[in-house]
Amino acid sequence: MFEKILIANRGEIALRIQRACREMGIRTVVVHSEADTEAKYVKLADESVCIGPPPAASSYLNIPAIISAAEVTDAEAIHPGYGFLAENADFAEKVERSGFVFIGPRPENIRLMGDKVSAKAAMIKAGVPTVPGSDGALPEDGKEIVRIARKIGYPVIIKASGGGGGRGMRVVHTEAALLNAVNMTRSEAQAAFANPVVYLKNAVHLGERDCSLQRRHQKVMEEAPAPELPTKLREKIGDRCVEACRKIGYRGAGTFEFLFEDDEFYFIEMNTRIQVEHPVTEMITGIDLVQEQIRVAAGEKLRFRQKDITIRGHALECRINAEDPYRFTPSPGKITSYHPPGGPGIRVDSHVYQGYTVPPYYDSMVGKVIAYGATREQALGRMRIALSEMVVEGILTNIPLHRELLNDTRFIRGGVSIHYLEQKLAQEQSKKK
Repeated sequence: MFEKILIANRGEIALRIQRACREMGIRTVVVHSEADTEAKYVKLADESVCIGPPPAASSYLNIPAIISAAEVTDAEAIHPGYGFLAENADFAEKVERSGFVFIGPRPENIRLMGDKVSAKAAMIKAGVPTVPGSDGALPEDGKEIVRIARKIGYPVIIKASGGGGGRGMRVVHTEAALLNAVNMTRSEAQAAFANPVVYLKNAVHLGERDCSLQRRHQKVMEEAPAPELPTKLREKIGDRCVEACRKIGYRGAGTFEFLFEDDEFYFIEMNTRIQVEHPVTEMITGIDLVQEQIRVAAGEKLRFRQKDITIRGHALECRINAEDPYRFTPSPGKITSYHPPGGPGIRVDSHVYQGYTVPPYYDSMVGKVIAYGATREQALGRMRIALSEMVVEGILTNIPLHRELLNDTRFIRGGVSIHYLEQKLAQEQSKKK
């Protein structure tokens, strides 16, 4: 097992990884930008290294600085968390070439599944159903693009091959808007991911998560297991994902994303990293996913087989963002008062504290509240209580939106679509006019 791990990330996931390491008796090194000097995980780390000024490009995306920090601190492995360099195959490759262990999939896994065009081809080959769309990258010929879109049927989604996090996506409802949307998405993809390609859209599994409550293609609330999903269907898609991982030689934690419609799953993409919503899976399985990532990277075999995994109860996660709860504009600044919730079945993953200043340079998420119950109804009830207790003052947060959603009749019934939240917000906005 490793003696020292460098955490190449920030925020709540940096603290989450740090806690997993401390429980395993592993020392940690935290890298940070000048903006994060006062962060909780920096203060709690065994060692910390400032790797640059606030802009991510000069710090958290600065590969030479991160590898240098690992060298000077004698770290043995690097955990990338999520976001930033977590799904960057070149980074994983440079980490390994520099003599460190990358806690995540092999570079070839990341490269294969990180490009959505090659990922779709791999899933088709593995027998996993995929969303109908172009068979590969869209051609340059406008007439051919129009033909493909007509075959699929409107609306269509144009997606960047190397995109993620809700970026590099554009929904097109009419043929008149198609070619302009393709060009705009290509430009956005080149700028954000340095990849202009676009397209139309022993392993075990730990069940599924429902992440349908989204806005601007970004998740707001997640739960596991998915409400009212038949056990046989859960096992069917889980088995297909396991077989696909075996066929591509996948290593480590990964998440398959699907659209679910008419009792069938359709593959969209694979996330080759730990995900923001991993705690709900941990709550219903009792498995620490971060620790298992570390063990696998250290060369240890999985300590359990599929028959050993049992899904018990229900869990929900609310992402707490520093933003206007309805307009979603960022709200950085100093937290003047902070009181996290507690009680049975409640978990809070957050790096903030009273007096902490939320910087304006990064993602707006400041924490996650997770509620577990023996049933979905109990989990919902515990989450309502938790959010009624939670206090974050000095900045705006989306807690009011979460409170509203937890009392929404349609959401309480379960099984809402990915368009539900945006449609709900649009309807409420029109009523105010």
